[in-house]
Amino acid sequence: MDKTGPLTPPTEAPPPGPPSDGPVERTLTIVNRKGLHARASAKFVQLAERFDSQITISREGLSVGGQSIMGLMMLAAGQGTTIDVRAEGHDADEAVCAIAALVADRFGEEC
Repeated sequence: MDKTGPLTPPTEAPPPGPPSDGPVERTLTIVNRKGLHARASAKFVQLAERFDSQITISREGLSVGGQSIMGLMMLAAGQGTTIDVRAEGHDADEAVCAIAALVADRFGEEC
C-alpha cells in the first residue's frame, strides 16, 4: 500500500473573473482633414452605440457623450486636435480600441 494517502483528483484553476469595469482612457489625435464634422460624428456615434460601456469624449474641459452627434460636433475638433476618450463598463477596453481605430482610419475618409 502506498504511504502517500488516497489519490485525489487534480483541482482545476478557478474560471477567470468578469472583465474589469474600471474606466479606460486614451488621448487621440484627429487626423482627417475635415476633423470631427457631421459625417465623422455620425460614424463615431454608430460605433459607440455598439458597446454597453458609457463613453465620454472631452476636449479643453468640455465633455460630451459618445452617443451624441451634436455633442461631438460641439467639441469643434479639427485636424490635429487631441480628444480624450473615456469608457466605463465591461467592454470599455474594446470600445476605446475600436474608437481609436476609427479615428486612426480617418473615419473612412480618403484624406
